[in-house]
Amino acid sequence: MTADQFDQERKWSTQDFDFDLPDSLIAQRPSEKRGGSRLMCLNANSKAEFKSFVDIVDAFQGDEVLILNDTKVVPARLYGKKETGGKVEIFFLEPLGDSQFLAMTRGKLKPGHRVKLALDAQATLMSRDEHGRAIFDLHLSSRFTDDHEGEVALWAWLSEAGKLPLPPYIEREADDLDHDRYQTIFAKEPGAVAAPTAGLHFTQDLLTALQNKGVSIAYITLHVGPGTFLPVKTNQIDDHMMHSERYSVPLSTQDLLRSQRPVVAVGTTCVRAIESFMALCEQDPETWGSEGLHATDIFITPGYQWRAVDGLLTNFHLPQSTLLMLVSAFAGYEQTLDAYRRAIEEKLRFYSYGDASLFWRPNGRWVHN
Repeated sequence: MTADQFDQERKWSTQDFDFDLPDSLIAQRPSEKRGGSRLMCLNANSKAEFKSFVDIVDAFQGDEVLILNDTKVVPARLYGKKETGGKVEIFFLEPLGDSQFLAMTRGKLKPGHRVKLALDAQATLMSRDEHGRAIFDLHLSSRFTDDHEGEVALWAWLSEAGKLPLPPYIEREADDLDHDRYQTIFAKEPGAVAAPTAGLHFTQDLLTALQNKGVSIAYITLHVGPGTFLPVKTNQIDDHMMHSERYSVPLSTQDLLRSQRPVVAVGTTCVRAIESFMALCEQDPETWGSEGLHATDIFITPGYQWRAVDGLLTNFHLPQSTLLMLVSAFAGYEQTLDAYRRAIEEKLRFYSYGDASLFWRPNGRWVHN
């Protein structure tokens, strides 16, 4: 039985993906300068090497396609008051048409309750979905609606009214530095409530150096939701329900995916978008050439049969998380857990503002230099 067959047959428990991480290795701040992090490289022969992130250019031959997520983090945390004066916290999740949005709430709210928000905005709780999330109808002042239409008005208001949401393991409030460093330099499409953190390491100089070497830079958009931080609470990972995320793949990226060149995904968000899109194309070949918005709740675990991704750049993830399970599916379970132990020994920094890891998929198209 091959390792892949063993992974497919094995009944994985959440505990299989546990490891001890010292609190001191959880990054609370970004590196001193963008691109100044460390990089662990793990090739298909399972030999871990530790470098500076700027050395990532040396890992590329020049025939690869590097795919980035151009989603933009929105200031999703809102504070308001009910008509009775009670305080309410609203965590914006996604727009629902031109005047409604989905959110999580803190504070007692019932359908029909109105909340006064910053900049003369008002939100009325219409209902809750099957997960308990709130559906609000939003009324904005003419300051935003006169100059903008639909979602553009919403994003313009949020950019002024909301607070940047940092992950729960960063134990401080967001400051001015976070408004720069918790956003990739190529962020373009508003809609994420968490950053695609593997992309935070890239500077324009690094992207230019990769392009000069022959690497094609491509983009997808996947709006990262708060579910990316949710722990797996089931004993068996097969019983876990994944959150759904919205994504799209532009035509230029689709053309590169069909080129048969090695595909290197920057972050687990890119992996989920690419693999989900390729699965859709298998089911319906007419998906090729469409640029619509899709939804995915793909859960990638050891034994998964890969369709497109050959290389993965990602940060270091939480114990027992779906993201660690994805990395284990990509690089191999034992290899991944061993690599994480090495990273801890080397005192690499973990999570959103932490260091990066670069993996080659065994039997993939990407050749290690």
